[in-house]
Amino acid sequence: MSRDERGQVTVMTIGFFVFLALLAVVVVNSSAAFLERQELANLADGAALAAADGLSEEAFYRDGADTAVELDPAEARRLVASYLAASGGDVGSVAVTSDGDEVHVRLERTITLAIAPPGWDSQTTIVSEATSQLRLGDSP
Repeated sequence: MSRDERGQVTVMTIGFFVFLALLAVVVVNSSAAFLERQELANLADGAALAAADGLSEEAFYRDGADTAVELDPAEARRLVASYLAASGGDVGSVAVTSDGDEVHVRLERTITLAIAPPGWDSQTTIVSEATSQLRLGDSP
């Protein structure tokens, strides 16, 4: 072995361990974020389904079941807030919009990453959206 090659294995070993550490950080953080996103998606789905119960009863009873059924936006927002409070889910931002017989729910949550190397942001925001449509029992 010539003198020029001494210490090369040490440099390569250190580089390999740095690579393994970064890979572990990515795997741990992405797994935690994925699980949080799944939980948030479940909350958004449930909230959208709960909001779809926000039938505009006044329009329904005034016009009858033969006309288009519309959601009451205020009732949909109240039902979403009630569902999220009952579920105990920690949600940072909630947006509920209603468009005729559809309700759209968007939830945002800021999470703290399990491992944050120096110089990296230790928090990230995850978002989940769900849409539900109100239909009468005999509609296809």
